[in-house]
Amino acid sequence: MKVEESRIPIMSLPAEERPRERLSAFGPSTLSDKELLTIILGSGIKGNDVGHLASALLKLLDTSDLHCTVDQIRTIPGIGRAKAALVAAALEFSRRRFVPAKNKITSPADVLPLVRHLADRPQEQFLALSLNGAHEVIKLRIISVGLVNRTLVHPREIFAGCVKDRAAALICAHNHPSGNLQPSAEDHEVTRRLTASGEILGIPLIDHIIFTQEGYYSFLEHDELGQ
Repeated sequence: MKVEESRIPIMSLPAEERPRERLSAFGPSTLSDKELLTIILGSGIKGNDVGHLASALLKLLDTSDLHCTVDQIRTIPGIGRAKAALVAAALEFSRRRFVPAKNKITSPADVLPLVRHLADRPQEQFLALSLNGAHEVIKLRIISVGLVNRTLVHPREIFAGCVKDRAAALICAHNHPSGNLQPSAEDHEVTRRLTASGEILGIPLIDHIIFTQEGYYSFLEHDELGQ
């Protein structure tokens, strides 16, 4: 099922459906990542409204591990130096305030708050969470964007970050834009390969989670790791 992005300009929406108004009425946690970015950007340019700029910026952030320079952000047509500096400052402030080690994973449900904001993406996003010995999150990385298969999700791409982090364990997760939580044959194959690689490296894969906006599927809970 293909998920198409809305091309309706922000100002064409009813007032109660605009991001600023929804944030004021319901709080920032109810907004999507794109909606939050439209508020940060503030406005667009002629022929490229703020919603389109936010979509382009979101795509850049999803594929850059959230570490974007001002010059990288400025490659998006319609985002000048001032807006790029504002976005870069917001990202750095968030990084300084966010302490991932406080996120201890004791069950698959503990992973959802860290990844749920990606559930609405129109393409599959494959994520890797490095954990320390206490199963606290060291780092969350977006490994690939696109269908999950053995070509895009290679063990070396995933475990390179884990080795760098001196991780003791690994959890992988990816969204299913279709809304179907059942794992595909490719999902099972990728899980088997990562489990085997983790055993060799001494960084065990302790779960692979498929998530949507409605819920999740845990390979651990279904006793399917390595099968």
